[in-house]
Amino acid sequence: MNNFKKCLVVMLLALPIAATSAHAATDGKSAQNNKMKTCSADFKTTGKDKSERKAFMSECLKKDGNPDKAAVSDKKKAQQEKMKSCNADAKAGGKKGDDRKAFMKECLSK
Repeated sequence: MNNFKKCLVVMLLALPIAATSAHAATDGKSAQNNKMKTCSADFKTTGKDKSERKAFMSECLKKDGNPDKAAVSDKKKAQQEKMKSCNADAKAGGKKGDDRKAFMKECLSK
């Protein structure tokens, strides 16, 4: 009976984990289905020939559809370019140690 209790406890602890992963898989699948439906509807409004559908759907499904994510990506690229520029300026100016650190802090805050 002791083994039975241990087994029961393990099963009860594992249940929420299994339910969560099943729910996550369902959400991902329904999101993809929604995207497919949207792309298909968009294709119908274009009036293009059916032979062009495969290429259209492929491009449509590759798009992220999240403008906030694109904005974050652009901001990150801009920050990387700024870092690159400040780093080059510090190197050209022969900055080292604390002087370089202070220069970089000032340059990046502009």
